Formats: sequence, C-alpha cells, structure tokens
Amino acid sequence: MSSPRLLMALWISQTIIQVAIAAILYRRKLNKEFPAFFTYIVAQVVIFCVQLPVFEFGGATLYFDAYWVGAALNIFLAFRIIHEIFLDVFKPYHALKDLGAALFKWAAIIMVLLSVALIMVSPSWEDPVRTSILIVQRCVRVVQCGLVIFLLAFSSTLAVSWRRLSFGIALGFGIFSASELLTTALFSGGRIRTPTVQLAAMTTYIVGMLVWLFYGLVNRRREMVPVLVPQRWDEALMEIQPAEAEGDSLIPMFEHMVDQALSKTGNSQA
Repeated sequence: MSSPRLLMALWISQTIIQVAIAAILYRRKLNKEFPAFFTYIVAQVVIFCVQLPVFEFGGATLYFDAYWVGAALNIFLAFRIIHEIFLDVFKPYHALKDLGAALFKWAAIIMVLLSVALIMVSPSWEDPVRTSILIVQRCVRVVQCGLVIFLLAFSSTLAVSWRRLSFGIALGFGIFSASELLTTALFSGGRIRTPTVQLAAMTTYIVGMLVWLFYGLVNRRREMVPVLVPQRWDEALMEIQPAEAEGDSLIPMFEHMVDQALSKTGNSQA
C-alpha cells in the first residue's frame, strides 16, 4: 500500500472510531457530563465530512484553507476540554475549582497575547493568521501534556482514579500531543521528513482515540469524595473569601487579586 493510500486509510479509520466514541458517550449519557469533549468528537466527524470532498475535488489551496479553519476550531474546543477536565477533577473542592478557573482564564489570554507578540516581532512570516494558530496550537499541546503529568503526580493526593473518564480524556490527548511536539522538533531539526510526521501524527491520534473508546466503555460514573489534603487547601482558600461574597463564586475575588498583582508589576516597571 502506498503512503497516500495508507494515510487516507488512517484518516477514514479515525472517523470510524470517532463515530463509535460519540455513540458510546451519547448512549451512556456521558455527553452530559463532558459536553465539550462530546462536541469535539462530533466536530471531528463534521470536519472530516467537509474536508474529504474538498481534498478530493477542491484542490490544494481550498483544502489548505479548510484545514486551518478546522485547526482553529479544534484549538477553541481543546481549551474548553482542558477546562472541563480540570473542573471534573476539582469538583468536590469549591474554592480550588474557582481558583483554577480564574488561572485558566488568564493562561488562555496569555497564550493568545504570546502568539500576537511573536507575529508582531517576526514580520517575515507571510501568513500571520495561520502562524498564530500554529503557535497557540503548540501551546495547547504543551498544556495537554502538562495536564497528564499533573494528574499522574497528584492523582493520589486528589483521589483521582485512573478509571475516571476525565483521566482517560487527558491521557488520550497527552499521547498524541507529546508525539506531535516530538515529531515537530525532529522535523525542525531535519531528522525526519513530512511523510513520517504525518504518519506518526495519524497513528498516535488513533492510539489516543482508542484510549477514549476504552474509557468510554469501562467508565462508571462515581462521585468523588473529598480527601484530607486538598480539603485543607480548599478550606484555607475559603477562609480568605470576603464575608460579603460568602456563598458566591470565588472567581471575581481571584481575578481581582490577579489584576492587583499585574497593576503592581506594571507600576514597578514604570
């Protein structure tokens, strides 16, 4: 089988697995617990149905545009999925969840600003839109790998079972994110060529989806019980909550703290 045919077979097999994952999530009502992940899976099927005829009949330029539109959509969904996994892990801890949500929001803004800054200081890039998408995409891949490392490192502390679907989702993303970062580095160094990069990307993506398929089949919904150490962290954060904000979300308080820190930094630099 020639390389183009192999890549096409892998591309089609990806969609078949995605349809199976979406069906399992919907049948077991896991789509209600992880709506962002379910939307991502369905979006991949729709993207395939659009990109395949464009690839076959629309020409290279049109397919190139369709690919980057899909990549931009995937970045947006990836942010939502990372946030969704984080909220599921910290579900029993109200204050920790709000702190993480505030930090996540600022991290996302910083990623976007970083891509814009790199575009502005590098006018030699011919297509700033696609380059910014690529930069943010790589930032997301780093975050996805970091999320897996975080779950592995703190799974016992937070009592996060490896059987939870959120852990499986993070693991699947981490597998092909790590592969993509590695192959990109090797390609930039001239160690491997484009066909190898494409084959590695599609193969590891299928491995990641098989992980999702497995977790979708074996997952059992179970409530997380707070454990001692993170519960102490949560109580400590609740103690610094203003009395007038008691019972409400802590996100505005954390955002105010971040704004104050940024303003002090700006004043000291001035």
